[in-house]
Amino acid sequence: MAKTMSGQNPVIPNAESIAASARAAAKGRGIPPVHLWNPPHCGDLDIRIARDGTWFYMGTPIGRPELVRLFSTILRKDGDSYVLVTPVEKVGITVDDAPFVAVDFEVEGSGQAQALTFTTNVADTVKAGPDAPIRIERDPKTGEPSPYVRIRANLDALIDRKSFYRLVDIGTSEIYEGKDWFGFWSGGQFFPIIPSAELSQ
Repeated sequence: MAKTMSGQNPVIPNAESIAASARAAAKGRGIPPVHLWNPPHCGDLDIRIARDGTWFYMGTPIGRPELVRLFSTILRKDGDSYVLVTPVEKVGITVDDAPFVAVDFEVEGSGQAQALTFTTNVADTVKAGPDAPIRIERDPKTGEPSPYVRIRANLDALIDRKSFYRLVDIGTSEIYEGKDWFGFWSGGQFFPIIPSAELSQ
């Protein structure tokens, strides 16, 4: 289900003004401290992030990767809603599923010492572990799994299909909370994905 945030202020910034504010706030320092900012909410902006990670503005894909990257650095999740936030303004946007897509990962080590480092479609990297957990959601009708990894704060990335198949290839069965589960080790933590008994079903 699409998630958005509504505002009451009739003066809504456009994408270019948000981008200008974001550039001024970032000053080339990477991810700005959006958790510290509490500007007024200025309504909703017609930006949508599709499930495949494509950003749309007024129904048209944003074709400038550097602009998408800039917007991604000022993205925040407030409750169930997503906003782009700068020190002076905040606008709601729509996110179809997760705001990011994990398009690749690297493996270091093995067994309990294994580390999985994911890269997203907007060039974020994160090592899965206690602060960046992997989770699976299953479609209640089809049972199809949707895997996610936490990127930062409470923003997740959907792990793309090819990466998930690679994860399955390196998965292992472990006893987790008294039951046999299939899952992955990373950052010293085991992430259970599916009961081992269901693997052959």
